Amino acid sequence: MTAKARARSAARLAAVQALYQAAMEATPLAQLLDEFHQHRLGAEIEGVQLNPADTALFDAIVGGTLARRGDIDALLGARLAEGWSLTRLDRTMLQILRAGAWELLAHPEASTATIISAYLDVAHAFFAAREAKFVNGVLDAVARAVRGGSN
Repeated sequence: MTAKARARSAARLAAVQALYQAAMEATPLAQLLDEFHQHRLGAEIEGVQLNPADTALFDAIVGGTLARRGDIDALLGARLAEGWSLTRLDRTMLQILRAGAWELLAHPEASTATIISAYLDVAHAFFAAREAKFVNGVLDAVARAVRGGSN
C-alpha cells in the first residue's frame, strides 16, 4: 500500500471515529476537526504511532457527512431489511455506513468498488466478517440507488 493510500485509509478510519464522537457527544464540527487535527491524526496514542492521515479527505468526510446526515440517513434507512431501522444499528456501524454513503454521493468520479472496499477495511477494524458483509450489502444498495449501477 502506498503512503497516499495509507493516508486515505487513516483518514476514513479517523472520520468514522469523529462521526461517532459527534453522535455521542454532539461536539461542534469546528471543535471536532480541531481536536482530531491536534491530537489524533498521525499522533502517538498509548504508545502506538498512528499513520498520518489525509486531512483534506478527513475534513471532507466528517463535514460532508454531518451536513448531509438527513439525506444520508433516509438513503440508508430505505436500504435496510424490513423491520430494521437506523436506531437498531450499532452506533459505530451507523457511522461507517454514513461515511461510505457520503463518499458514494460526493465522489462520483471514484469507483464504487474502491469506496466500498475502503469502508469494508474500516468495518474490519471494528467488527467481524459478518458485520463487514452487512456494510458491503448496504453500501452496494446505496451505490445502485445513487449511481445506477457499479463503476
